[in-house]
Amino acid sequence: MMICLVVMDSGGVGAAPDAAEYGDEGANTVGHALAALPVPLPHLAGLGLRGLVQLPGTPDVPLIGSAVRCHPVAAGKDTLAGHWEMMGSIVAEPFRTYPDGFGAPVVRQLEAAFGRPLLGNRAASGTQIIEELGAQHCATGFPIVYTSADSVLQMAAHEDVVPLETLYAWCAAAREVMQGPHLVGRIIARPFTGAPGAFVRTPHRHDWAVPPPADIFTAALARARVETVAVGKIWDIFSGVGFAERVATQSNADALGKTLDALGRHADRRFVFVNLVDFDSQFGHRRDPAGYARALGELDAWVPEALAAVGSSGQLWITADHGCDPTRPGSDHTREDVPWLAGGARVVPKIGAPRRTLADMAATLAEVWGVPAPVAGASRWKELTA
Repeated sequence: MMICLVVMDSGGVGAAPDAAEYGDEGANTVGHALAALPVPLPHLAGLGLRGLVQLPGTPDVPLIGSAVRCHPVAAGKDTLAGHWEMMGSIVAEPFRTYPDGFGAPVVRQLEAAFGRPLLGNRAASGTQIIEELGAQHCATGFPIVYTSADSVLQMAAHEDVVPLETLYAWCAAAREVMQGPHLVGRIIARPFTGAPGAFVRTPHRHDWAVPPPADIFTAALARARVETVAVGKIWDIFSGVGFAERVATQSNADALGKTLDALGRHADRRFVFVNLVDFDSQFGHRRDPAGYARALGELDAWVPEALAAVGSSGQLWITADHGCDPTRPGSDHTREDVPWLAGGARVVPKIGAPRRTLADMAATLAEVWGVPAPVAGASRWKELTA
């Protein structure tokens, strides 16, 4: 059987049971985006999304899929924690964040590694800090370094001023610096182009993530000879562990097209794992609910093609890693339940009871392919299929 797991990066469907601990009561990424722009989502509704969150603008359609809400249990609401939990590894301690910027000892090490001073060094929106400091960067060649509410160090540089190879080398050096007591989850290259007043980030982003735990389920899939394909930033999130093929993407649309290509190469034991980053980076963090709703519409239009591509013996799963409610103040992720929609071979149409962890996805995959199950999670396979 072939399984395609698509992650709407940040596609939460309502506050998680512990949302108050994160200050995220009332968050609802998908619901609030659609309230702002009621884009019809008939195909996602048919997979069961209607049973998890209100879908204004969507007509009644027959239920053809199986859907449940999943409560996150990992400490933290970041990308690594969400994706690793899907693959059976629960982050017990949240990665360190730097809301006031990086301390003087870290800055000294970074500047020594880069051979020049850095600009910024504060929590900021990426597009805003590039607009603010881009001209100074172009004049000096000093990298723009910033962070966010996530555990990240992001580095922006103009492609005509700092070659991509140099920016990537600086990020690799920063990964070496940000270890031990200074550990962050990801170092992210954020190249841009254009002129002052019209700077634009390019699709040449690249992440250097903390390697996943040794028990990550993708490694077990590889040992069991399941063909594994990473589409989008999945490879970076898992540092390539367990994946045989890497498919780089430049946008949601590019990722969806390349996923169909990957699904066209049928195999009895094939796992295609996809991340649609634009939901988070372009619309959630930038607090653009209408843009978010339109992106949901693009995904909805793709669903019939994907169901046809997985064929009569495959399944399409759609989920999310956390929330990023575009109607909330600030630009932080939000602690939300995530959907788990399934359609395709042998799926019994049903809205099921909530699952207590995203790790149930890994446990279900383990039962599908006869792979040793992860420590965390419980299989949903018998509930999911006839």
